[in-house]
Amino acid sequence: MADWNRIADRIIVKERAVAERNRGRIPYTTEDAHRFGDWSDSSRISWWTNGFWGGMLWQLWHATKEALFRDSALVVEEKLDAVLMDYNGMDHDAGFRWLPTAVAHWRTDKNEASRNRALLAAANLAGRFNPNGNFIRAWNDFGDGRDTRGWAIIDCMMNLPLLYWASDELKDPRFAGIAVRHADTAMEWFVRGDGSVRHIAGFDPATGSFLKERGGQGIGEGSSWTRGQSWALYGFTLSALHTGRESYLSTAMRVADRYIERIPADYLIPVDFDQEASCPWRDASSAAVAACGLLTLAGLLRGEDAATRYQEAAERLLLALDGQDADYDPAHDELLTKCTAAYHDREHNFPIIYGDYYYIEAIWKLTGTELFMW
Repeated sequence: MADWNRIADRIIVKERAVAERNRGRIPYTTEDAHRFGDWSDSSRISWWTNGFWGGMLWQLWHATKEALFRDSALVVEEKLDAVLMDYNGMDHDAGFRWLPTAVAHWRTDKNEASRNRALLAAANLAGRFNPNGNFIRAWNDFGDGRDTRGWAIIDCMMNLPLLYWASDELKDPRFAGIAVRHADTAMEWFVRGDGSVRHIAGFDPATGSFLKERGGQGIGEGSSWTRGQSWALYGFTLSALHTGRESYLSTAMRVADRYIERIPADYLIPVDFDQEASCPWRDASSAAVAACGLLTLAGLLRGEDAATRYQEAAERLLLALDGQDADYDPAHDELLTKCTAAYHDREHNFPIIYGDYYYIEAIWKLTGTELFMW
C-alpha cells in the first residue's frame, strides 16, 4: 500500500519553495535551469492553462492553511481580470481558468468579487453555445483562414462544471441546460463505439449537422489522443456528479474501461494510444487527469465491483508517476517532468503546469485534503 501522505508531504515541502520563487507569476512550463517562465504578461495572460497555478496554490492552502499559498493564489485571480475584458481572450476554456481561481476562492470564504468574476466567465461561456447544433463553440478564429465556427472539442467537458456552478449559485437553470445539451452532443458525436474519443468534431454552424472528425492534438483522425480520453473520462464523470444522469455515468465508465484496456504494462501513458510502441513520447498529464477521473468515478460507484477496478487503476497510474516522472527536488520548479501538449508539436516529454495541478489533486483525493474545484 502506497503511503500517500508521505507523497503529499514531499509535494508540500517542494511547493513551498516553488511558490516563494514564483510570487506574482503565472507559470506554464519550465525554461532554463528548472525555472518556470511567467505567462502573466499582456501577450499571454489569456492562455487557457493560466488558472492551474492558482488551483495548485488553493489546494496547497487547503491542506496547510499557510498564508504563502493563499496570498499567491489571490494574485493569480486578480491578474486574470484582464482576460475578462478581452473578447478574443475568452474562449471555451473559461472553466479551466476561473473554477480553480475565483470559484475556489468563493468556496473558501464567499468573497463577492470572486463570485462576480466567476459569473462573468460563466455567462461568457454560455454565450458560446450554438443552439443549431447544441454545442459550445471551441476556439475563436485563428486568423489563418480556418473556419472554426462549427468546431467543438472534448476538452470542453471539463469546463461545463462552471455552468453547473452558475446554475446552482443563481438558482437559474439556463446555465445547466446549456451544459447538459453540450454533454449530450459530446456523448453522441465524440465517444466512439469502442469507448475511445475524438478530439475535435466539426459541425455546420447554421444547421448543426455533423461534418467531420478532426485530428487535433493526437496523431490524426481516428486515433486516440490520451489526454482527450482523460478529459472525457473526468468530464462525463463530473456531469454525472452534477446532474445525476445515468447516461453520463455509463458513458464515463465506457471511456474509463477503454482507457484502462490500453494502459501500457509500465502504466506510463503515451501521447496517443495509437502511436508506435517504439515512440518514447509520453504524457504524464493524461495519467494525472485520468487518475482524478477514476478516483471520482470510483466514489460515485462506491460498493460496486467497478469502483475497485477504477480505484486500483488510478493508484497504479499515480504510483508510476511517483516512481518515474515526479521531481520532488525543492530546487526545481517542475513536479511532473514528461508531459506533451500535442503529438505533432516539436517538443515532447517536458513539464506543463496542468500536469502538476492534476497530480496534486489526485494525491489530495487520496489523503482527504482536496478542495473540490469542479
